[in-house]
Amino acid sequence: MNHARIVPHGSQEQLAQETSRRVITVLEQAQDERGEATLVLTGGSMGNKVIQAIANDPDSALVDWSRVNVWWSDERFVPGADSERNGVQAADAAQGQLDLEWDRIHPIAASDEMSTAEEAAADYREELATAAEQEGSDSGLPYFDLMLLSLGPDTHVASLFPGREEVTVTSTPVMAVHDSPKPPPTRVTMTLPAINSAERVWLLVAGSAKAEALAAIRDPEATPQSAPGSAVRGTEETLLLVTEDALPGLPQDPEG
Repeated sequence: MNHARIVPHGSQEQLAQETSRRVITVLEQAQDERGEATLVLTGGSMGNKVIQAIANDPDSALVDWSRVNVWWSDERFVPGADSERNGVQAADAAQGQLDLEWDRIHPIAASDEMSTAEEAAADYREELATAAEQEGSDSGLPYFDLMLLSLGPDTHVASLFPGREEVTVTSTPVMAVHDSPKPPPTRVTMTLPAINSAERVWLLVAGSAKAEALAAIRDPEATPQSAPGSAVRGTEETLLLVTEDALPGLPQDPEG
């Protein structure tokens, strides 16, 4: 993952606040250029801290949230109101402070809406394809301005885990995951081609417990199978937004 630029932060709070400002800038610029903006969210404690920071940031008023499209890179296949769901956690973190339009929010179907994770994945593929068609694209994917991801301690991103076949799939943008090594066991995830279609991919890495995972994805010998996080990259920009305790001694990036 030597193509990625590393941007260290002194604390998780600083990481959340500075990432919030970065997100707001990207969305504002996208709306200036295209009239709308599209953000793909991640789960995890750090991802939710970023959402909360965006909601509390005075500069969030610079974004017209009614023209922001929101998707998820993955979701736990549990009932819709379950607190395990990334979408539920994101809504809690936003605290109703972002004036999003419901028609532009795209949650992955829950287990009380679809019988199987395969059906939920197919439904999400169809929703993505419809959005792409409305944008005049035949790629099956809408334009993603920004893909936020969190790095797991085992190097997983979204619900793509090391040593699993899902990491190698290129034939579909969204698929079901069964027997996940991290509970809950059934999930729906974007695959690497969908993730890497985003203009910007930012990987959040917080805490000393992620230090080994961060080193693993930066290893020149890393493969998608051995370390899925090593395989993510944006078409224009890839950032590793890290806390200093995950990469001790690294000086602040002068371009950060």
